[in-house]
Amino acid sequence: MSADNIEAVQAEYQAGKTAFERGDYRKSVRHLEKADALAEAGTRLGGEIQTWLVTAYEAAGQRSEAIALCRVISRHPDLNTRKQGKRLLYILEAPRLKSRPEWLTQIPDLTNLAESDHQDRKGFSTASPRSQPVKPGFQLEPISPGQVNTEDNRFVWVALAATGLLLGSLLWLT
Repeated sequence: MSADNIEAVQAEYQAGKTAFERGDYRKSVRHLEKADALAEAGTRLGGEIQTWLVTAYEAAGQRSEAIALCRVISRHPDLNTRKQGKRLLYILEAPRLKSRPEWLTQIPDLTNLAESDHQDRKGFSTASPRSQPVKPGFQLEPISPGQVNTEDNRFVWVALAATGLLLGSLLWLT
């Protein structure tokens, strides 16, 4: 592989990962497919790209493509890639669990939310949070250092003695 080709593979691979992490799965699939076409399939980098591509396929709703590519990855020359491919294939081929609609939380679609429209961002403030107001009739009074109880309550000595007894008994038993 030439240096230019390696740079192109790395650029497409990084763009695919970035798009995936942002939630743009279709764009991620496009970049990762380009990187996969440019990379040598039998290399560690090629296997890594294919593993990301499986995840992007699944996230984009292309489950059959993800399973097909996972079967290819499970026969990859690189041991770690092969193990990961088998794990992913096991997950993808597992039966889907049924869930009730009331168990799910609906997330609103925010793609049409305008960045500059402040009415769309109700409850969002760019100002720094203010401290909570003090309830009327409740005032904190400063405490002088003379009022603080600094008398030794011997807890430290009791804890050290108990630790010593415990360690001594463990040494005696062994």
